[in-house]
Amino acid sequence: MAQPPIISIRDLHKRYKDGQGNDLHILRGVNLEVLPGESVSVMGASGSGKSTLLHLLGALDHTDRGTIQVDGADVGNLQGEEAATFRGTVIGFVFQFHHLLMDFSALENVMMPMWIRMGRTKSFQKEAKALLERVGIAHRMHHRPSQLSGGEQQRVAIARAIANNPRILLADEPTGNLDQETGEKIAELLLEMNQSEHLTIVMVTHNQALAARMGRSFVLEQGQLHSVAGLTDA
Repeated sequence: MAQPPIISIRDLHKRYKDGQGNDLHILRGVNLEVLPGESVSVMGASGSGKSTLLHLLGALDHTDRGTIQVDGADVGNLQGEEAATFRGTVIGFVFQFHHLLMDFSALENVMMPMWIRMGRTKSFQKEAKALLERVGIAHRMHHRPSQLSGGEQQRVAIARAIANNPRILLADEPTGNLDQETGEKIAELLLEMNQSEHLTIVMVTHNQALAARMGRSFVLEQGQLHSVAGLTDA
């Protein structure tokens, strides 16, 4: 029996207004299916709609037309508490600029999703420490983000993203603000999680070498996704 997709996008459209009031048709009938445990990369020019697609998948924005099914839920128009619950249980986010809370330690940043979901308690410290060990940054757990390098901050952000055991990780240029060596280490970490934990990954990236390491690659052009066959890191 065929495995059902964990992500199913059908005829997805999204429009915005620019600063002059002009209609911008960003997504024009996007279709995509992703199976559980797959890794998928999405490339495309700046402004092509890559981040918009991730925001719609993560219920951070609403569709204009079409459907998005994620883990059996219709998320295209989730709002309020329903959207927050979905994001807190099914989806993990990793962004280019970390978005860590500067007044909290690395350990507290990782515990934050647990606190939001279950209430603030020290009982999550053991789990958060284990996650920081998993991403190789436990020795810096009591440091605040300003005391960490860019690569260290991104490791904390990844630990935070998986704190509630999401089924899907959405990564928006996760290595885009890092030097090549650090970016490669972050890529290795994400791929290891994909392979060892069957974590589904949808990643937006300008990095062709990183995109080539994903199971499938797409390019977003003129509002539509096109499969990229035979992509290499050359």
